Amino acid sequence: MIRKEYICIVCPNSCHMTVEDRDGEITVTGNTCKRGEIHGKKEYQNPERMLTTTVVVTGATYPRLPVISSVEIPKAKMEECLTILYQTVVQAPVKCGQVIMKNICDTGADIVASRHMIQKEVNHAKR
Repeated sequence: MIRKEYICIVCPNSCHMTVEDRDGEITVTGNTCKRGEIHGKKEYQNPERMLTTTVVVTGATYPRLPVISSVEIPKAKMEECLTILYQTVVQAPVKCGQVIMKNICDTGADIVASRHMIQKEVNHAKR
């Protein structure tokens, strides 16, 4: 038997749950709602998270652009996705919601800009 302890993040109750795996039969205790049971099983079998980070943006007023995944990605793929994003450079202007990368690491998640990034104004005035 395998036993794992989790704190549920689905609702404000933050239930302290125990997930037990007895020869493939998974049971969840400590949850106060059905959503907690579903979350506990999912967290045990295939944990997923939203990915939020920044990428380099050139020609913009700021050096980095905040991005987020369109859906949760498997926790096991997080490092691989971040390695790719840390090497990614985009060019301003960028609109909030604009897709920066489609289907990152075959997760089914798109990486999208989470804010507008305007292009830096170039001062062409003669001295």
